[in-house]
Amino acid sequence: MRILVVGGGAIGLLSARLLAEAGADVCLLDQGGLGGESSWAGGGIVSPLYPWRYSPAVTALAHWSQDFYPQLAARLLGDTGIDPEVYVTGLYWLDLEDEATALAWAAREQRSLLAVSIEAVHQAVPVLGSGYSRALHMPNVANVRNPRLIKALRAALLNMPTVTIHEQCAVTGFIQEGGRICGVRTEAGDLRADRVVVAAGAWSGELLAGLGIALPVEPVKGQMILYKCAESFLPSMVLAKGRYAIPRRDGHILIGSTLEHAGFDKAPTENALDSLKASAVELLPALAEAVPVGHWAGLRPGSPEGIPFIGAVPGFEGLWLNCGHYRNGLVLAPASCQLLADLMLGRQPIIDPAPYAPRGRLT
Repeated sequence: MRILVVGGGAIGLLSARLLAEAGADVCLLDQGGLGGESSWAGGGIVSPLYPWRYSPAVTALAHWSQDFYPQLAARLLGDTGIDPEVYVTGLYWLDLEDEATALAWAAREQRSLLAVSIEAVHQAVPVLGSGYSRALHMPNVANVRNPRLIKALRAALLNMPTVTIHEQCAVTGFIQEGGRICGVRTEAGDLRADRVVVAAGAWSGELLAGLGIALPVEPVKGQMILYKCAESFLPSMVLAKGRYAIPRRDGHILIGSTLEHAGFDKAPTENALDSLKASAVELLPALAEAVPVGHWAGLRPGSPEGIPFIGAVPGFEGLWLNCGHYRNGLVLAPASCQLLADLMLGRQPIIDPAPYAPRGRLT
C-alpha cells in the first residue's frame, strides 16, 4: 500500500512512522519544513491545560498518550540518539474556580490530582509569586521538548527505507478519479497513492475546501515567550489565570500562551509580549529582572470542542483525516496516530473510534 501523508507536524510524522512500520510505502509532504508550525511552537505539556473541562473523547486520547509517551521517547532515543526529553515535573494549578469539578473528574478517571496547601506549593516552588491561596497538584504530568521530538521523529523516518519526505512541497489539490482520491497535486507535479491522509493542522480546512468539503478546522494564533534561567530555577510546571510556566531540563522557561483569532497571521505582537511578560512576573517574580530570549507565534488547528477528526472521509474513498487537535496536538499525537493506523490497516482500534469519525461531522 502506498500512502501519502499531507502535513509534517507531530501528527503527520508519527502517522507516517506507524504506517511505515506496518509495511506501507509512505510519502510525507509539507508545505514548509517538517514540524515548523504548531508542533514546534507549542509548549509541550503532556496534558490538556484543564483536562476536566474536555469531553470523554479528548480524555480517552489524552490518557492513552500520557501513559505511552515515556515509551515513545525511549524508543526514539534508542533509534536516533536524539532525546525528546519527556520531563516529569508535575503541574500545579493555582486558584481554580472549578476545583471541585476537577477533583471529581480525577476521582472518576482514577488520575492522581490532589488539593494541597499554598504553603506546600511555595516549599516545592520557592520562586512562585505571592497572592495565591489554593492549589491542585498532579505529580506525574510531564512535558516534552517538542522541537527535539520533531527532530527525533524526522531522523527516525529518514532511517526508514519505505519513507520518502518532500519538504517545501505545497499541495495545491487532489487527484480524484471516479469519486476516489488517488493522489495530490503539488507545484512540483502530481503524486499518486492508494490513500491520502490529511494531517495539515490549521491548513487542513483550506485543503479540503477544494473538494467542496466543509471541515471546521481553523487557525487559532498562540504566542509564547522564552527565558533562560538556572537549571534548578523552576522545579515544576505552574498554571494560573490561563497562563503557564514550563521548565525544560536545561533551565529554559516557556511562558504561554495567548489565544487569538487572527486568520493565518503568525506575526508576534508587542501587546502579546507585554501581556506574557506580565504573566511571567506574576507567576515567577524573579523574571522581572530577566529579558526574554525568544518570542514567537504559532497557529493551532481549532476545532469544535477540540475533538480531532480521525478516520475515512465518507464519499471520498481513499481520503483520510488526522487533524483538528486544537490546543492538544502534542498531547494527543501518540493515541491519534495509533488510532489512525489501526483504522487504515483494519486492526482492532485502541479506543472507540466513533467520536472522531468524520462521518456526520462534515458538510
